[in-house]
Amino acid sequence: MKHLAILAALLAPVPALADIDVSNWAAVTAEAEGQTVFWNAWGGSTTTNDFLAWVGERVMEDYGVTLEHVKLTDTADAVTRVLSEKQAGQDDDGAIDMIWINGANFASMKEADLLFGPYAEQLPNWALVDAEGKTVRTDFTVPTDGFESPWAMAQVVFVHDTADMPDRLGSMQALLEWTQANPGRFSYPQPPDFLGTTFLKQVLVDILPDPSVLAAPATDENYDEITAPLWAYLEELTPNLWREGKAYPATGTAMFPLIADGELDLSISFSPGAASTAIANNELPPSVRTFVLDKGTIGNASFVAVPYNSGSKAGAMVVANFLMSPEAQARAQDPAILGYGTVLNMDALSEDDRALFDALELGVATLSPAELGTVQDEPHPSWAVRIADDWVTRFGVSE
Repeated sequence: MKHLAILAALLAPVPALADIDVSNWAAVTAEAEGQTVFWNAWGGSTTTNDFLAWVGERVMEDYGVTLEHVKLTDTADAVTRVLSEKQAGQDDDGAIDMIWINGANFASMKEADLLFGPYAEQLPNWALVDAEGKTVRTDFTVPTDGFESPWAMAQVVFVHDTADMPDRLGSMQALLEWTQANPGRFSYPQPPDFLGTTFLKQVLVDILPDPSVLAAPATDENYDEITAPLWAYLEELTPNLWREGKAYPATGTAMFPLIADGELDLSISFSPGAASTAIANNELPPSVRTFVLDKGTIGNASFVAVPYNSGSKAGAMVVANFLMSPEAQARAQDPAILGYGTVLNMDALSEDDRALFDALELGVATLSPAELGTVQDEPHPSWAVRIADDWVTRFGVSE
């Protein structure tokens, strides 16, 4: 009976969303005034936390919305909370009003009808988004259908200290050979950390003859064959890693101090401007630069989504819309602040708004859009889940 009750809760219809006319922005902002938005977002970066605090100041000034950053270590915790509330029948005024979400977590929430929307493409600032040139309508191959709105672009780059490693590497095979000649000088975050799992996907995308097979879901029939080259690669790579692969940095932010302290020559980042930001903040030496692989690297957009049972949907949409504003986008792209890529179409901006971006000095370690080259698509989220679990079984360590 208990299982039937849970199933009934999951299959219960979501409350109607017609109580908010998303297209009537004046009504949305009027309703948002005085609301508190609890934004569940990764809290592992001081610079990101500071940016989110600034966003809170701005939406309070302009709209009277209070933004509370609920710091997460794992976005899946927020997904679980919303699912638990739905199972308990808490369909109004849930604990979470907005989530910084990507990939598998978005797919899970969308499939379980845990999201408010569609709303994203009706926000006023959507008209400024580069919907044709950037991956803002799919998330790890899953159509967003307006249930999440983009606020930053990311792409894998490799971060190296040219004082000790002057040359870039063109492929994952070249990286393997470099680690064999320079043992202990490279590492990646420990999966299931997001960036660590991304490194595993990047290996697979680069070494497969046809990575397009990763656009379809992983199945019991195709998983072992397609991932076999990854595990063979890691068997060779792991003994050459920092601490011989017996320990891993916990997160991406934990890798820069290892470069600064001379323990690593090479690491990975999902933010093309992060190294320049770290140099500006004296967290990395000025000799650090970045590179991408010859066939390109994985890229995606960061999104925010609103749970179906948020009690502050209007306030959450105000925050989501502000995140897509030229003011917020230019500040996020500033390497002295975050160094994130913008989701906006420069040709859609006014002269004054375009000037905000033209005035930015992207930083000595930041590649130009041309230098970033081809953006490789994210695999279907089912690959990330299975690969991360498999990595823990094969290579996981307690530290």
